[in-house]
Amino acid sequence: MSPAGADLLRTIGYLVADARGRVVGTVEAPMYGSTPDVPDAISVRSSGFFSRRRRLVPAAAISEIDSRSGVIGLSVDRDAVLSF
Repeated sequence: MSPAGADLLRTIGYLVADARGRVVGTVEAPMYGSTPDVPDAISVRSSGFFSRRRRLVPAAAISEIDSRSGVIGLSVDRDAVLSF
């Protein structure tokens, strides 16, 4: 079950973890694709001081969003997420 577009708008700065619990990075911004007003993915910047890698996480890969702790859990492994 993927989250609603409104949920993705409020996730900037959240920590993203893959299905094994490993940290993927932090949310930079929602990404728009199919419709101009509803985000269907998020851009995640890898953690690290000199890291420039970003990953595109589709909404279908998100299993849960915990607003209390600021963590997004993915249903896939970190290697399955596209990087750009």
